[in-house]
Amino acid sequence: MRAFFFALAAMTLALPALAQSRYPSEGYADLVERLSPAVVNISTSQRVEGVDDLPRFPPGSPLERFNEGLGQGAAQVTSLGSGFIVSADGVVVTNNHVIEAADAIEVVLQNGQRYEAVVVGRDPATDIAVLRVHARQPLPYVNMGDSDTARVGDIVLAIGNPFGLGGSLSVGVVSARNRNIEAGRYDDFIQTDAAINRGNSGGPLFNSDGDVIGVNTAIVSPTGASVGVGFATPTSIVRPVVEQLVRYGETRRGWLGVRLANINPAAADRAGYSGEDGAVITRITPGGPAASAGLQAGDVVLRFNGRDVSDSRALTRMVGEAQVGATAPVEIMRNGRRMSLNVTIQRLQETDDGTRVARDDGTPEPRSDGGPRGGRIFGIALSELDASLREEFQIDASVQGLVVLGVDVGSENENALRPGDVIEAIGFTPADSMTTVRAIAGRAAIGEHAIVLRINRDGAITYRRVRART
Repeated sequence: MRAFFFALAAMTLALPALAQSRYPSEGYADLVERLSPAVVNISTSQRVEGVDDLPRFPPGSPLERFNEGLGQGAAQVTSLGSGFIVSADGVVVTNNHVIEAADAIEVVLQNGQRYEAVVVGRDPATDIAVLRVHARQPLPYVNMGDSDTARVGDIVLAIGNPFGLGGSLSVGVVSARNRNIEAGRYDDFIQTDAAINRGNSGGPLFNSDGDVIGVNTAIVSPTGASVGVGFATPTSIVRPVVEQLVRYGETRRGWLGVRLANINPAAADRAGYSGEDGAVITRITPGGPAASAGLQAGDVVLRFNGRDVSDSRALTRMVGEAQVGATAPVEIMRNGRRMSLNVTIQRLQETDDGTRVARDDGTPEPRSDGGPRGGRIFGIALSELDASLREEFQIDASVQGLVVLGVDVGSENENALRPGDVIEAIGFTPADSMTTVRAIAGRAAIGEHAIVLRINRDGAITYRRVRART
């Protein structure tokens, strides 16, 4: 009996120690050995014209290789990021901001093999890009798992290329779900305390089974280095974007033709609704799908296409993921009555004149200048204006420029701008396209000069100074 109580006491003392153990006793070496070959380093280069007296790195320094290609009046700007292979035939997923301004992209495998990459498609709205490399043999790849199964407290692993070091592992937990950091319309980030630094962007966030549950995208940091607050775009958003980019070379999102807001007491009272979940329709686009279906301003949307609507962001994502041309049931609360209407989803598509169209053949309207629709400079997510963004931010048709979708949390420019601001000019140059803005930003970035923006904020003109660094 004495021996039994001794054993019981020993087990009791051991339990707290086991509970405090964060990792398995054998670590994650076997898992990392299996996953790492499919995680790649991404090296990009961009030639910036009109730059004189560019400082060079000293001979013999680790960064001397970046001097290559520098000439009088031009600079070859090089940056590094991460990505991961998702198919044996060389499909690579990364962040759009890693490759958006690149003239050349190179994918480097763990074994040192280098491949020139081509861009299959980009989606600035979710900051996802798909590349393809061509190899003579099948490449190692990883699987995208179900991010919706991830719970706060689950162990996660980040593998990537921080500060150009390559093949680095960090381990942490899921700190939070469904984070909105004002980076764009489809914010739904996984927050993690796994160390994520510059160069990790575009790399995978794995669960303990070795499935990708997110793409490491952003951090909060007053210093620029990891302080344990990182954000990954969940695979619930990434997977459909990647599938569409691979299939079509572009995204094809659904369009409902409404402006949305979260539930508030006044809106709930007008609709005769006593719940907390749902999205309020604040505006209907004339002639759009919602108007044709009979939806009205003031309706509270409770379910869309068979799925519960928690808030306006959730409904925005559901509509974007809906199949173009399909009929979706929409359950609403109106004047105390619950009812269901059917809406035919149209395609969200923009043309150069700012109008929205849904073409029957599914072919996108070509851009006349071949430039990008959106991108990032100095930690600021921007987009050329279109009908949907004017509708979302209530921007008058007479206002021209680039709209701010979000600003990186913790960046030097975090407090200078806010979503919905329209950059009308940089200095004395009209901000008429991302091509123009990138050219100005590239020159300013060389010396990290401050630049002055003319901002249209809710119809009023103001000026803001931003730092030319991320």
